[in-house]
Amino acid sequence: MYDAIVIGAGPAGLQAALTLGRMHRSALLLDSGEYRNGTVLHMHNMIGADGAPPAAFRAKARDELSTYADVEIREGAATGISGSEDAFTVTLTDGSTVEGRRVILATGVADDLPVVPGLQDLWGTLAFSCPFCDGHEHAGRSIGIMGAAPRAGHLIGLLGRIVEDITVFPIAEAFTDEERISLEAEGVRISAAPVASVERHEDGVRIVAGSEESVVAGVFVASGTMRQRAPFAADLGVRMLESGAIEIDEFGRTSLPGVFAAGDLAHRASLPGPMASVLLAAGAGQLAAVGIIQSLLAAEH
Repeated sequence: MYDAIVIGAGPAGLQAALTLGRMHRSALLLDSGEYRNGTVLHMHNMIGADGAPPAAFRAKARDELSTYADVEIREGAATGISGSEDAFTVTLTDGSTVEGRRVILATGVADDLPVVPGLQDLWGTLAFSCPFCDGHEHAGRSIGIMGAAPRAGHLIGLLGRIVEDITVFPIAEAFTDEERISLEAEGVRISAAPVASVERHEDGVRIVAGSEESVVAGVFVASGTMRQRAPFAADLGVRMLESGAIEIDEFGRTSLPGVFAAGDLAHRASLPGPMASVLLAAGAGQLAAVGIIQSLLAAEH
């Protein structure tokens, strides 16, 4: 019986395991090998590791965890969770089960991209969604933004002071007159035709829209959506938010006693959505681990 089973080994799960290990609480960390930033070459906006490859970050974290006797790491995903506080059972891909007093959901989210030929192949290297993560690397260069207002307008506001110029491309259907007027007021170029395909071109991206072709340094996607990577939130029936994320409190507690959540898959109701960031995910993992330690102490005394 582990004190906690941490499902997911991204920054949230890794930090949660470290905090539990440092407090000599037995923890099992399950690593499925699937990560939201799995295609990303360099992570940014992370003090002390700005520009580091995510794989190197994870490897260093796992090396650090290996020095804690109370932390065990297993390769493989969880397929199911049953039970209740103090007596959870987690089923693994090989059919075996493990038991834990508490559970942390840290499986993250998956990005569902708009259907544009070639876009998936560029995701994380030349196609992005987060200006805080990838905007600075395009300073003084030309970029494309794909998607409709108002999200496209928000990206223009964030990226306009960083990049040289911006061309906005509609997806599936041309912009309405109202959308075009709104976007043109931001001082950007507007493609009349929807984007038909994207592909790598030297160190940039070739965008085909109708009969026109453009080459930009990178593209930012304004119309992607996120979803829970794993089914556990739905299976357990924890309270969800309109954003599609799990509702948590300040210490990562969900609506189900004994189940905590951390990372991009969860946020507090006071926020409009998850704040996707390696640093914030790790911080959420630490808070969830502290919440678990507090709840274990309360149960033991």
